[in-house]
Parts: sequence; C-alpha cells; structure tokens
Amino acid sequence: MNIHEYQAKELFEKFGVPSPKGIVAGTAEEAEAAAKAIGGDDLVIKAQVHAGGRGKGTFKNGFKGGVHFPKTPAEAGELASQMIGQTLVTHQTGEAGRLVNKVMIAESADIERELYLAILMDRGSASPVIVASTEGGMDIEEVAEKTPEKIIRQFVHPLAGLQPYELRKLAAALELAGDQAKQFAKLVKNLFKLFIACDCDMVEINPLVVTPAGDVLALDAKFGFDDNALYRHPEIVEMRDTTEEDPREVEASKFDLNYIGLDGNIACLVNGAGLAMATMDIIKHCGGEPANFLDVGGGATKEQVSAAFKIILSDPNVEGILVNIFGGIMQCDIIAEGILAAAAELELTIPLVVRLEGTNVALGKKLIEESDLAVISADNLNDAAQKIVEAVKTA
Repeated sequence: MNIHEYQAKELFEKFGVPSPKGIVAGTAEEAEAAAKAIGGDDLVIKAQVHAGGRGKGTFKNGFKGGVHFPKTPAEAGELASQMIGQTLVTHQTGEAGRLVNKVMIAESADIERELYLAILMDRGSASPVIVASTEGGMDIEEVAEKTPEKIIRQFVHPLAGLQPYELRKLAAALELAGDQAKQFAKLVKNLFKLFIACDCDMVEINPLVVTPAGDVLALDAKFGFDDNALYRHPEIVEMRDTTEEDPREVEASKFDLNYIGLDGNIACLVNGAGLAMATMDIIKHCGGEPANFLDVGGGATKEQVSAAFKIILSDPNVEGILVNIFGGIMQCDIIAEGILAAAAELELTIPLVVRLEGTNVALGKKLIEESDLAVISADNLNDAAQKIVEAVKTA
C-alpha cells in the first residue's frame, strides 16, 4: 500500500522528521486558502498522485508540470484549477496517466544541497538497509546505472537496531559535519523508528535537502507499507486512496486474492506465488504473453475462485485463461467447482486450459469432464502452456 506525499508529511510530523509545512487541497479555493494559511511568497504546489517525475510531467489538457512555485495565494488557486480534475502523465504513469484529485501547498525551501535517503527491506540480508547518496533530486535508478559508487548502503541488524556509529558513517559519506551531521543523525533515527513502527517496506526521501541556513529537511517522500501488517495499523489503512490503484487489484483485495494486471492476453489463475511466476515464465517461453499475476492462495474457496474469474474477464485484453493448480492445502475439486460456477455464470466463450494436480485431483477432473464446458485438459505445466498459446492463436 502507498500513500500520498501530504499523508507522508503527517507521519513525519508524528515521528519528529523535519519537513516543510504542507496543506492538502481538493479545489482551487482550498488551495488559495491553504497558501494564505502558510503565508509568505516562497510556496510550492504539487499534484498528489502515486507516481514520480511529477515536475517533468504533462497534463492531458496541455498544462505542463505537476510541480509549480506560486508567488501569491491567487496564483496558487489558479495553478490548482489547471491541475485538479486533470490527468497527469509522467515517465512512471505510462500513457494512461493518473487523475489528480488533490494538490498540496507547502513552504518552498531554499536548497544548497540535495541528497538521497531511503530505508528498505533487503531480502538478501533479511534486514533493513539505509540507502543514501550525494546525488539527490535525480532518479536513483539512473545514479545506480551510471555512477553506482555514489550509492551508500548501511545494513541495520534487525535485533540490535540502528547504532550511533552507523549514523556517523552515513553522515560522513554524505559530507555532513558539525550541526548538520547532528541534525541528519536525529532525522535518520526518527525515520527508522517510523519505518519499524509502521511496518514499512520502503521510505524514500528524494531529495533530502540542506538549506543555506544549515537545516536538514525531508523535502519529498514516498512510502510503501507491508500489506500483511496493515491489520495492525487501521489509521494507515484509512489513508488508502483506491482511485490511485488498478480497479481490478482493488476488487481482488476484497477477496484476499493477490492480483497484478499485466499487458498480455493469456490470463493465469494459480495457487502459490512461486507457481504463478513459473506459469507466467512458461507462457512467455511458449510464445504467449501473460495478462496477469493471480495467486488464489492455498486455501481459496469456491467463491474466491469465482471472483478471480470475474476479475480476469474484466480485462478486455484477455483472450484465453490458463488455470494451474497444485493441490496441497488447496483441493482440486474446490477449484473445479469454482471454475464451473464462474464459467456458467459468465458464459465463458474464450479458450480455457486447466491443469490440476494434487489433493482430490481425480474428483476435480471428473467434475470438469462431466460438465458441458469446452475445457481443455492438460497433464503438466509445459503441456498446459503450449495448449493455451495454441488455442489463443487459433481462436
């Protein structure tokens, strides 16, 4: 789950991470009032969407830039009127873009230096890692590709926690000394507390800035949270903006299904994330293009399977479906019942290949064979992939 920048500022304030004051607005009038409340003529207005590259983006109405620097409240209101309700296209949104429903008005900080700071979960070391760079304000992927030596990594022991010497190492690597180093250490310490307390899997500040006055501030922020831990954080769940998400993924989450839409035309319904990845790979290997990742989990019900089919078929690009089930906890007859119920209700007309193996496989196959559905049965994964790719080509 992700949140907007203005919501990130609320968390920063709660955990003592210094950041310029910001106020969210949903209309031009609210934006003008927010600018008056903040005061001064050093303001910034930012489109609130879950995507990077907003400053270089372009709205589909022709207005350029999702980040501007108004000098007066009236100008802030005028800029907001050209952004709110419009679709912003950036290098991260793709051609479809993202609809801007809100903007944030904030104090504009004078910048002497821009740094990069992030805390992530590192699977390799099974620990949090702090990533920093002197190249703030740039795409970190570009820095990693062109000047990887400028990226600093500090792994944090999951039991010992963040240590003072690790903070000193990071400050020195970023060429911060004296009071700036102390401010940086306090900021990172509080940011790490936030990361752990809120079960984040990512907190990124780009840029982290040093002002001419010597202050160290978090200017921009991006958050990601561990979905599996959200039950512990109802206050964060309330921050979820489903308008920023794929409607199919939102619907899937209601049934505890793991769904990610892709660009292909062969849909997958699989139990287990690893098997789902393997299924997508072999579809590609056989000359097809997967339309989604869909893991129904190890204990899916008939209702969940039926819901999964409805979500799959809501994608107009889908021209065939491959069901690949290995029954361990999941029983093949339950999958078969869900397939039959969904196919009957939705009047399925596209090719459907089913590969079942494991618990109650004989019963599952019998249910499908005795139905009047035109289901193509497969004996193994490679056979299934070849059959669905061929069926889609000849349909």
